[in-house]
Amino acid sequence: MPLVAHSKLPSFARLRAEGESVLDGNDALQQDIRELHIGLLNMMPDAALEATERQFFRLIGESNQIAQFYLHPFSIPNLQRSDEGQAHIDNYYESFEQIKDAGLDALIITGANVTGPDLASQPFWQPLIEVIDWAYDNVTSTLCSCLTTHAVLEFRYQQKRRPLGFKRWGVYPHKVINRNHPLVAGVNTRFDVPHSRYNQIDKQQFEKSGLHVLAESEEAGVHLAVSEDQFRLVFFQGHPEYDAISLLKEYKREVMLFFNQETDSYPPFPENYLTKQAQAILNEYQAQVRAAIAAKQPLPEFPEQVIVPDIDNTWHDSAEALINNWIGQVYQLTHIERNKPFKESIDPNNPLNL
Repeated sequence: MPLVAHSKLPSFARLRAEGESVLDGNDALQQDIRELHIGLLNMMPDAALEATERQFFRLIGESNQIAQFYLHPFSIPNLQRSDEGQAHIDNYYESFEQIKDAGLDALIITGANVTGPDLASQPFWQPLIEVIDWAYDNVTSTLCSCLTTHAVLEFRYQQKRRPLGFKRWGVYPHKVINRNHPLVAGVNTRFDVPHSRYNQIDKQQFEKSGLHVLAESEEAGVHLAVSEDQFRLVFFQGHPEYDAISLLKEYKREVMLFFNQETDSYPPFPENYLTKQAQAILNEYQAQVRAAIAAKQPLPEFPEQVIVPDIDNTWHDSAEALINNWIGQVYQLTHIERNKPFKESIDPNNPLNL
């Protein structure tokens, strides 16, 4: 069902131009269809701010539940922003106070860039804890993406992430290990997920905390897990929301960092992602980059347009199915017994009756 463009957020127009179903706010009011209000706490850096909006909005909009989706992006203070990035937030985002006053049915929290290994010293730490604590008591389900999963495991379950010593980067096969959970109903029992991180929460840490692991990879570890009650918190360690070219864009940024001498190592290829031909083209490009550095010349043009046609997206369908299941459970828990307060309408220890 459609997204509702209830604000002037540019992502709505961009998604409509891509063919997504996006209703004008006035048109939405004329239809007798249930509403779901979903928050997006977007902590991503400026370069990925709007792309992250579109990635999650797209997955929600492609859900086939009988509902109209009102999406409410917001951020938190103390994150470093350019003037342009802050202007985007000031012009189009809601404040956390507005979010709390209006309420949400569900919440998604993105990852964020960090400096240094200690999460508790990051500028987003205390504001994020405030959002998580509020959502745990007032929102049907919160989906934690990547770094937010690591943060929640640390401050709520006292499980610190483990440095890998390298960048886990690429597209990895996963297997569903609990086929009875509604979140994975109809999802392929084996599916791909992109990952991009230097740290990891291991399966033993999830299980020690009483959490339920639903899908994992032999190479990349746990991707999908849920809280003790099976639904209040949903944890992603990978990035199923990524576009087909997201890892290529990230690789391009890593090359730029190397060219600007902000890192000592030329980036390796994301694993299981590029064709042999694309790797050959990028190896030639690496030689050009190194030659430009030696000759103190400008960075050569990145061969993106040559590579993009050969990149396959092998994870979107499974991501769409999972988000559809998540939205469906939120819809049932918030609307089937809508006349009762949340804490009276479901068993808080087992809202899905598993």
